[in-house]
Amino acid sequence: MQAFWVTGGIASAVVACLSAALLLRRRFTVVTIEGTSMEPTLSPGDQVVVKRRGIDRIRSGDIVVLLPPRTRNHYESLDGSAWNIKRAAAVPGDPVPAGIPGADGLTEVPAGALVVFGDNPDSIDSRHRGLFSADRMLGVATRRLGGPAL
Repeated sequence: MQAFWVTGGIASAVVACLSAALLLRRRFTVVTIEGTSMEPTLSPGDQVVVKRRGIDRIRSGDIVVLLPPRTRNHYESLDGSAWNIKRAAAVPGDPVPAGIPGADGLTEVPAGALVVFGDNPDSIDSRHRGLFSADRMLGVATRRLGGPAL
């Protein structure tokens, strides 16, 4: 009878651990930096913890991971699978920075959109691609793996 309780306890612990891991995976993921658009803040090979978050929880200055706008040019892979990591420069309701393509006549960032810039001045970002759609956002980079908070 005692073996039954031990086996049941171990099984319960395993199920609890798996459930916790699945829950964490739904809220967090790890992304490896491949480009130089966020240098000097982030460099190729750095890994960051990304917390899945909706547009309503994004603030200017947050580092976000998202897919680029749907265009067919040399900046985006044809299947649209290339994640971008950029800094949110303007969120819905903020003034639209000057020089954003496709934002002519807009005085503020519309709901469901973001203006993002790379920390590297050579970054391909909203200055080239226009507004980024919030529905293509993975989340916010919160910290470098093994490093300080961002």
